[in-house]
Amino acid sequence: MEKHPDNSDLQGLPSEAVISSEIVFKGKIWDVIKKTFNFHGKTLAREFIEHPGAVAVLAVDDQDQVLVIRQFRMPVNEYLLEIPAGLLDIKGESSLAAAKRELAEETDHQAANWELLQVFHTSPGSSSETIHIFLATGITQLAEKFLRQDEEAQMQLTKVPFSDLLAAVRDSKVKSPTLVVAVLALAAKRKF
Repeated sequence: MEKHPDNSDLQGLPSEAVISSEIVFKGKIWDVIKKTFNFHGKTLAREFIEHPGAVAVLAVDDQDQVLVIRQFRMPVNEYLLEIPAGLLDIKGESSLAAAKRELAEETDHQAANWELLQVFHTSPGSSSETIHIFLATGITQLAEKFLRQDEEAQMQLTKVPFSDLLAAVRDSKVKSPTLVVAVLALAAKRKF
């Protein structure tokens, strides 16, 4: 029998392995923390971004077009083609509720059908961020438009055929890891 490659046979460190945890930089959105821990008898320390997690939405309409936004990202100083996404920063909000909120806030759309498509760690060597990507179908436009601020005020919404996005991923023409993971996950789902 073939074993599924889900790392289920690998165990993380027990919580008592962490010796100390401290904030080394307090940021506006997230912090950099330093954790000292016991790793196989050796004391190690690592600094990383402590992230609350995030959600993203691959919203596909009845014509197999995906709602995408073009948003400015200062760390790479570029406008990136992305799917709607946002932080899990409301206490007690489920990832599905956050995904529904982000789709509405960033695109002025809602969806009738929701399915968890993929969960992934964005950069596990430097951040604790985990993103839950949802597939949303049965897309309709909301009557009310959201007031957007800061970088979001300049976001441009468009629809792109899924086949064109998949080709763009294959040709390395899109750089958002969340969009890439979402498109590849849906392509894999459709093959099976």
